[in-house]
Amino acid sequence: MSYSRILTKQDATAAALGGAVLGGGGSRFLGERLGLQAIDTGTVKLVPIEEIPDNAILLTVSAVGAPAALNACVTATDYVNTVQRFAASFDCKPAGIITNECGGNATLNGWIQAATLHLPLVDAPCDGRAHPTGVMGAMSLQRQKGFVSRQVAIGGNRAEGSYLETIIRGSLEHASQIIRCTSIEAEGLVAVARNPVTAAYAKEHAAIGAIEQSISLGKVMLAAQNQEADIVASAVNFLHGVICMTGRIQHLKLETKNGFDVGTYQVTNERQSVELTFWNENMTLTLNDIRLATFPDLIMTFLTDTGMPVTSSEVRENMKITVIYTDKCHLRLGSGLRDKELYIVAEQAVGKEIISYL
Repeated sequence: MSYSRILTKQDATAAALGGAVLGGGGSRFLGERLGLQAIDTGTVKLVPIEEIPDNAILLTVSAVGAPAALNACVTATDYVNTVQRFAASFDCKPAGIITNECGGNATLNGWIQAATLHLPLVDAPCDGRAHPTGVMGAMSLQRQKGFVSRQVAIGGNRAEGSYLETIIRGSLEHASQIIRCTSIEAEGLVAVARNPVTAAYAKEHAAIGAIEQSISLGKVMLAAQNQEADIVASAVNFLHGVICMTGRIQHLKLETKNGFDVGTYQVTNERQSVELTFWNENMTLTLNDIRLATFPDLIMTFLTDTGMPVTSSEVRENMKITVIYTDKCHLRLGSGLRDKELYIVAEQAVGKEIISYL
């Protein structure tokens, strides 16, 4: 059983690194910076959900947008203000903060809000890996009869005139679409607070323990780096995964479309070539028309020279990378990723079959 503990700067560095492996998009550098800032601001207490009363209200925080957007601008103050605006707009007093997913940035999302507002950070993310759509990280709330989504989004550059605040109440699907549109108008990214749930509901639908999994994975990788060992192998062993191949990126196509990074590329060496598709996160991995892995399986890439994870928004033509994958059974997944209907848009985005592989 996990116990409450105060998070440290070492935890922040490890969470960003481990989260970057579990998330195909989002910058671990921005995530680490946000986590370190939170620890400098105040106390960040990570609390297992078992310690939270069933009737306590937990508020989800996230960042929504395209990780490759060049003009994205979200500050620590924006993250905090979403929670405050939400509390004031919807008369909601959360007893704790949960993040929507794990990723280089997302695993650290909630730390600055928790430190500033003196709230516990509860280890029950909506999902234990990154996912492209808000509904995938909504813990199946769209299945609850009569559920009304409440969301607040803030982001954009004030000096450039792209700053926006959106407060919305409506169906989960439509509210999430409006938040996505807000991220586009804010030049690519917004901070979000949304969809409070009881701890009892989160205990049934969230990815319990996923923050600790991110931190533990990061610490294993950092230890390998300090010992000049194989960082990628350490991550693969932790995740019970497979090293697919090492090669260079060719035929990269990346487009930021409708607030998402979407594209495809090949990784090629003298023996073979694999194809990856991505929609913010890596979605499919194929070798000679054989599907090796399909989202929500984890498909991740690492810089071969350094062993550091490189996300879908960071890959570049001719970059030498190592591709790994691991089955979804080794991840902490929320109930949103067990809903086949939510994968229809993923198939449309990347033009590949996904649902039949679930």
